[in-house]
Amino acid sequence: MKHINLPPTPSSLVESMRDIGYSIETAIADIIDNSITAEAKYIDVRFSWNKNNPWLAVIDNGLGMDQEELIAAMRFGSMSPLEVRTAEDMGRFGLGLKTASFSQCRCLTVMSKKNNITNCVQWDLDLISASENNEWALSLLSEDEIVSDSELPFLAKEYLASKISGTIVLWKNIDRINEGTPVKNHESMFNQTINNVRFHLELVFHRFLSPDPGQSKIEILFNKSQLNSFDPFNTSKAAELHEEEFRFKGECIHVQPYVLPHHNKVSKTEWKEYEGKAGYLHGQGFYVYRNRRLIVYATWFRLIPKNELTKLLRVRIDIPNSLDSLWRIDVKKSNAFPPSGVRDELKRIIKKIEFAGKRVYKQRGQRVSSEIKTPAWERIAKDNQLYYKINNDHPLIEQHIDSLTEPQRELFLNIISTLESAFPRDTFYNDIATNPEQEIVNNLGREQIEGILKMFLGGSEKEVSKSKLQEILLIDPFASNRRLTEKIFKERGYDF
Repeated sequence: MKHINLPPTPSSLVESMRDIGYSIETAIADIIDNSITAEAKYIDVRFSWNKNNPWLAVIDNGLGMDQEELIAAMRFGSMSPLEVRTAEDMGRFGLGLKTASFSQCRCLTVMSKKNNITNCVQWDLDLISASENNEWALSLLSEDEIVSDSELPFLAKEYLASKISGTIVLWKNIDRINEGTPVKNHESMFNQTINNVRFHLELVFHRFLSPDPGQSKIEILFNKSQLNSFDPFNTSKAAELHEEEFRFKGECIHVQPYVLPHHNKVSKTEWKEYEGKAGYLHGQGFYVYRNRRLIVYATWFRLIPKNELTKLLRVRIDIPNSLDSLWRIDVKKSNAFPPSGVRDELKRIIKKIEFAGKRVYKQRGQRVSSEIKTPAWERIAKDNQLYYKINNDHPLIEQHIDSLTEPQRELFLNIISTLESAFPRDTFYNDIATNPEQEIVNNLGREQIEGILKMFLGGSEKEVSKSKLQEILLIDPFASNRRLTEKIFKERGYDF
């Protein structure tokens, strides 16, 4: 069989790879992955609008690379995804540095220092396109070429001069941020995009910014401003359910479910913070981590639908990088899908934990209702349906009905039935389910409580038995306004 060498045309291949699907958020996260693999403890993302000529750099104090290692790192497909990696390796395809960078810029420069020796190389897409011989023209920058660059000299002086090792990844000719945006809005779009990047990094790398016990911390800065860890589980306040662990293909997978606190357990600011842009309904689901790095989040992998009653349920899954291919983790490290055997285990776990998420809403009123022996409203379950009706046996209702003539009594009961039938069930459920923090409880004021109390006590306010007072505290509206009612009792000298 005859074979011929048929290499791809460099300019065509690279231009095509620019559209592999990176966003600027996932692209920068991919560069940071390389810094973490290089054992960096300090990473700074530097950027500047630079008068409509923006640049961005990711700088670390990691192990650095010598010239041979640096050239190898700039090769497309520098490492096969089939090769065995160390357990801590954040990469997979040997493409991330190049594809992530070219998805956002046309000029990629990497300066790296190792053992006090600095080397610098550059891929320029315009240079590749201009090559008459279809060469992969990687530039090895001389010291003079480095000095003549507008950004490299001051970045090198600030970050590498006093260090034994470290790396600078510099993007220039950034041409994707403002695509489709009017020129007058370019700078504001750049600032907005950069702000989105900040939040993305605080989420994706939160377990490095605020590590688990026994794990080392990595400091990540954004133009010298320190990023803050955003823990999507609010672990300091959330209910931590039983951790599950199972093996798949000889590897261990850890599953830790959490139920976020109900809105009445946290401040309004904290509630909004953990709601995120998409809201609690869309924030529920699995959060998959590979080597502590968040890969995909807020999805149930179509195992169960997202609904209002499970919206506070979030489940952390930790997988090793040895399962990358089975989880179908893509080059961007922003997509993953569990294999069949793992899906079966996750389905089993969901059945055990989804009730805990629903219970936050289903049981949130039980404590109060159990203390109210005579409620104003009754909840009735009949024929697999729920009804809410005004309690006609409530002392206030009974007392008023007894004072009416027969025609007045009939009219009053018809009015109550009309109000019950007109209760806006759908609107009420939707409001409470989607915006519970906006729920307003119409508590009665002191004047109203004292007026209703007078009706209960009649003319014997000075001689009220202890048992009578305790009975009153179990009747609405006093039970729902217990503190105020007790305060009134104390002011009147009642022994209850």
